[in-house]
Amino acid sequence: MQCKMARVYQAGGPEVIRIETVELAEPGAGEVRIRHTAIGFNFQDIYTRSGMYAAPMPTGLGTEAAGIVEAIGSGVNDFKVGDRVCYASGPVLGACATHRNYPAARLLHAPAHMSDEQIVASLLKGMTVEYLMQRCYPVQPGQFVLMHAAAGGVGLLAGQWGKQIGARMIGVAGGPDKVRIALENGYEFCLDRNSDDIVARVKEITGGAGVPVVYDSVGKNSFEQSLESLAARGYFVSFGTTTGAPPPVQAATLQKMGSLYFTRPTLVTYTASTQELRESAAAVFAMFEKGALRVSINQRYALDDLARAHADLETGMTTGSSVIVP
Repeated sequence: MQCKMARVYQAGGPEVIRIETVELAEPGAGEVRIRHTAIGFNFQDIYTRSGMYAAPMPTGLGTEAAGIVEAIGSGVNDFKVGDRVCYASGPVLGACATHRNYPAARLLHAPAHMSDEQIVASLLKGMTVEYLMQRCYPVQPGQFVLMHAAAGGVGLLAGQWGKQIGARMIGVAGGPDKVRIALENGYEFCLDRNSDDIVARVKEITGGAGVPVVYDSVGKNSFEQSLESLAARGYFVSFGTTTGAPPPVQAATLQKMGSLYFTRPTLVTYTASTQELRESAAAVFAMFEKGALRVSINQRYALDDLARAHADLETGMTTGSSVIVP
């Protein structure tokens, strides 16, 4: 059968994205064919397109989608034709398509209490929050947490998740509108990176102690602020590089600034097994079911407008989550 899909033949700006019609084979052993109804859009898609994340060229784009099972390959027992399903975090790029074949071992049943758009707007981001705040550095009730990009898709879910577990969330966002959005989504404090002295304000809020953990997806531009905002024996969790890679971290720097810890985790590592993947997704779905999380879908794009979606996200024109409609 034929389907439409996004392909990139060389790394570059949004203009390198092509939407092509291709022939899709029957699903192989252990695979199902999915007709996508909604597609997630995340900053890692930009990393792939730009070449920051290495991918063999040509490559598809996208790691997150929801849809309906249309066909099943041999050896698949967990799913049947007609099932609502969803997935996030690989293993193979190609979610930006009308249809695709996908390994059943990485597939999830879609929860009845969430729409397909809600799922793709929150699953990968929600699992990112889950592993960051529950497993990478397990946040405890009453602890201060500093989260950069607080008005982004991950940031908004992190604010809500942190509030639910009793953390005292401090966000950083760019401009009054984004600060307001963060404060509406679980943050006790939100600092404006355009006008606030971030380190001074963090020290003021924490009584001079600093925070036990910083979650930083910004990278180069926030590196010094993150280091200097940490309390002794604090954790610097670097999980993104929207402004470029942070500088190399010297062991002596961590020593002199209070025996700090520095880590660069990825969702792929934290959902490497089928069990880890499904447990992480189940935690996200449960938080939505009890009303602890809500997702803000603030942008929708047609698959044919994928290049515009990339440009908008890359230049900071979006808030909350975006979805692609196939």
